[in-house]
Amino acid sequence: MMGPEKTDLRREAGQRTRDDLLAAALELLARRGQEGVTLREITHNAGANVAAVSYHFGSLKALCDVAIEHALERYLDAQIRELDALAGSATLSELAEAFARPMMNAFAAGGRDLAVMRTVARVGIDPPEGWERLYGKFEQARRQALRVLATNLPEVDERELVFRIRCAAGMLNWLALAPIGTELATEPAEQVERILVPVVAGAFRGAP
Repeated sequence: MMGPEKTDLRREAGQRTRDDLLAAALELLARRGQEGVTLREITHNAGANVAAVSYHFGSLKALCDVAIEHALERYLDAQIRELDALAGSATLSELAEAFARPMMNAFAAGGRDLAVMRTVARVGIDPPEGWERLYGKFEQARRQALRVLATNLPEVDERELVFRIRCAAGMLNWLALAPIGTELATEPAEQVERILVPVVAGAFRGAP
């Protein structure tokens, strides 16, 4: 019979393997999308074997689904926190800063944070099956942004404001994956904020 200490060590080792598999999947998803991920590469990068994927997730697809959901939840939770902190009197510039903050933080942090952002961007451009289970969080972020937009732009109807929010989100998704996003990741955080926030605010503002 295995003692409690050995049981705890095995549990910790299993959790590390699971985390390593998720990190490897996120990195590959960020670079290539779900169609470009292979079981061999994930297990090689994680220092694990194929049996570990089956044990912890059941299949390669299930592992990718968990990684994508993890990325989306992490991003949306961060964006919701930023938007929720805005006062009702917030300006378009303050809204743009809050809306883009998760991406700007990812550029500054690099590594896994940037992989999460790029995975989110790929999902935003080409949603996988089943992403609807997170629709509530997408809608929550959208409604929070809409609250500030409607106060700043009372003459614009809600449908158009939602369109502008979706355009701003699409622009950020593209930016995370385009070569210019790689360039931004090398810039100081203050510089990224200085040049990005006015562009996002402009998307919210629309034509004068």
